[in-house]
Amino acid sequence: MAHDTFTPEGQKTESFRLSSGHKIPAVGLGTWRSGSEATHAVFTALVEGGYRHIDTAWEYGDQTEVGQGIKRAMHAGIERRDLFVTSKLWCTELSPGRVRPVLQHTLQELQLEYLDLFLIHWPFRLRGGASKPPKEGDVLDFDMEGVWREMEKLVKDNLVRSIGVCNFTITKLYKLLEFAEVKPSVCQMEMHPGWRNDQMLEFCKMNEIHVTAYSPLGSQEGGRDLIHDQTVDRIAKKLNKTPGQVLVKWGLQRGTSVIPMSLNPERIKENIKVFDWEIPEQDFKALSSIPDQKRVMDGEDIFVNKTEGPFRSVADLWDRED
Repeated sequence: MAHDTFTPEGQKTESFRLSSGHKIPAVGLGTWRSGSEATHAVFTALVEGGYRHIDTAWEYGDQTEVGQGIKRAMHAGIERRDLFVTSKLWCTELSPGRVRPVLQHTLQELQLEYLDLFLIHWPFRLRGGASKPPKEGDVLDFDMEGVWREMEKLVKDNLVRSIGVCNFTITKLYKLLEFAEVKPSVCQMEMHPGWRNDQMLEFCKMNEIHVTAYSPLGSQEGGRDLIHDQTVDRIAKKLNKTPGQVLVKWGLQRGTSVIPMSLNPERIKENIKVFDWEIPEQDFKALSSIPDQKRVMDGEDIFVNKTEGPFRSVADLWDRED
């Protein structure tokens, strides 16, 4: 359930209460592929856009720039206690002994004393220097319980407030829930009208795990350009909103938080102006009925080796649940 909050500038926002007891802002800024521009994008989002959630990851290679943006925003008057910062544990570091050192390095790069949310980026362990696509021996055994136990210790040591996962299947999430002492607060996954991911969303809701949707606008590079989709465009014009705003709002009305990525200052500010209007039921249903459902981020180039395995197809990666 979303809760209304207000920024110091008086802008209405929303947040969701996590099972950990903390709140996650409903709209955050994604920073994938932001590179050196991440500093300005983060500062713009926090100071000019009213954002309070910033999402980054070890693998993005931009944590130093993200940290600089956060630092500048704090110098401009943004309070750390009002921010929600997410990062992720990459596949090459997915062993129990690497969890704490990676978190400490992440905090150093971000110039923070704690993370609000730390996620397992993908449920597959890779050898350092793994090829794309992987060669024999690049995909290693993943000690899920061992890694999760170390993440639980980070919570107990107040270095991380909430922990969770990305890109899990129902099968893998069910396995995690069987032994987790600290329940995953968040499952981050690709989700947009071109990939609704309905079964996973329902499973998470049943188990009180909040869902954050990444790539909520689809992806031009991935062949799923929802910004120019006819249905999205028609509804945007009808509501006098941008296509991006409609796609963000669709995610919110499903009960998920969203992390749209943009480097354009005007689009960054537009994407969060979604809290004082609703998508009518008929239009929401039309968005939820877009055909040709397909993932943009299917993981094939990172984990699939069609001849040597252990994952020989995209279906294998996703436990044949799609």
